[in-house]
Amino acid sequence: MTDSRTSEDATKGPNDRFERPPRYEAVVRWAEYIRDHPPEVWGPQQNAVVNGQIESAQAINLPADERKRVRSFADDVLGTEHEDAANGER
Repeated sequence: MTDSRTSEDATKGPNDRFERPPRYEAVVRWAEYIRDHPPEVWGPQQNAVVNGQIESAQAINLPADERKRVRSFADDVLGTEHEDAANGER
């Protein structure tokens, strides 16, 4: 994504401070939004975004070996998250 810059990529703004990447500001706005609104409001919005990402991913024709690699990675990540949750970690 074009807004996926790291702190090393950030440019100095006024007052010689580094500007935050645009994605950071969007995450802060979203966190404030879900804090201020009930899940019944933001839940369907979040579902629409996630569903759109899934549909986009499904529209890409990946070779079978690449699909298996991605699935294996996802399973590893989810397994780690489930283990962490079982141990009371976040």
